[in-house]
Amino acid sequence: MRKIIIVPIAAIAVLVGICWASTWSKPAVSIAADVAARPGDPVHGEYLARAGDCMACHTVKGGEPFAGGYPFKTPVGTIYSSNITSDREHGIGGYSFDDFVLAMREGVAKDGRRLYPAMPYTSYAKVSDADLKDLYAYFTTRVPASSEANRRADIVWPLSIRWPLAFWDRAFHDDSRFQPVDSQSAEWNRGAYLVQGLAHCGTCHTPRGAAMQELDLSGKTSLYLSGAALDNASPINLRGDAGSGLGEWSEQDIVALLQTGRDPHSAVTGPMGEVVEHSTQYLSEADLHAIASYLKSLPPRQHDAAEFRANDATLRSIMAGTATGTGASIYIDSCAACHRQNGQGASRVFPSLANNPMVLAAHPDSLIAVILNGSRLPSTAGAPSPLAMPPFAWRYDDAEVAELATFVRSNWGNHASRVTAGQVKDVRAQLKH
Repeated sequence: MRKIIIVPIAAIAVLVGICWASTWSKPAVSIAADVAARPGDPVHGEYLARAGDCMACHTVKGGEPFAGGYPFKTPVGTIYSSNITSDREHGIGGYSFDDFVLAMREGVAKDGRRLYPAMPYTSYAKVSDADLKDLYAYFTTRVPASSEANRRADIVWPLSIRWPLAFWDRAFHDDSRFQPVDSQSAEWNRGAYLVQGLAHCGTCHTPRGAAMQELDLSGKTSLYLSGAALDNASPINLRGDAGSGLGEWSEQDIVALLQTGRDPHSAVTGPMGEVVEHSTQYLSEADLHAIASYLKSLPPRQHDAAEFRANDATLRSIMAGTATGTGASIYIDSCAACHRQNGQGASRVFPSLANNPMVLAAHPDSLIAVILNGSRLPSTAGAPSPLAMPPFAWRYDDAEVAELATFVRSNWGNHASRVTAGQVKDVRAQLKH
């Protein structure tokens, strides 16, 4: 009887040991010989760092550039970005190029620790050897060293154990390089390479599964870039849907938003403001048009959806004094002066609320957050005035904000779901942290 019990236990222990050992082994690094032999170009590397928006995640407000410490709230606790300056002790100054590639593509640090997938190595795996070499040259030779120590994650044991992340990687991480599509133009392929790779747009704009994995990493399904709910925000649908997506946007509209944070349809809010401020406004015209070309090629997720049907019924009722209800009253009192009675605002100054993807998003979190916290447009070379909307959290309670958001989502031709006081309460609680 003892043998019957001991043998299976021993076998299981050996199997667990093998699995445990294999999770700690570093994945192999493969670099093209010609790239490995040449020095990197730090000037181009700086441009690539802009494209990847490395500054936003690796720099805290008022801190040294790229010194890390930026907090990311997760369901199991808060993690902090790493110091990626040229400091040899706390940064990546002691990393070889192979070490750098391993971290960028596989999410494994020089000492073998698994990185949390808040670091978008699932997207960076698609970046070419040559671009990684230039990025490495920039961070190790041009970024000043900072002795800022890395912060430990605020996650309780045993959830803080990292080796199980190897199983997550095996289940969800595709570490293959970007492959151009022969039937598409060079511009389209450049846009796809940037969006799927360094720009890591899917990290925010693609819905996630139960294990917090992106449900599509490279556009194989209509889930890719179809919008999401993330950190009390709802990154918009970037596909060709009318209303909730970019179906009615031109390529130039997309370029304008990425350059200035505003276009005739909408304006950036929340984390996207930082993306424009630190990253996309610095990209070349050619790269911005390539990104726009790729995004405009994505078909809609919902072919039969009709989230917007233009009409002037709301305008007529407001002008006639017959618009009633809490939402309408608050809008007329607090919103109409800027966004106008017709909901169309003023182009490039006050964003339109009619046919606005953020307003029509499946998840209303971003709209709620803007009402509660206000918003400020980024100051860019093309639009230097950081126009701001004031917060209304102090003025209206959860039920009133819900009524206002519902009014905005269901007038001027907008057709989106109601917003509840419970949804507002949840966003308000998150914003206080």
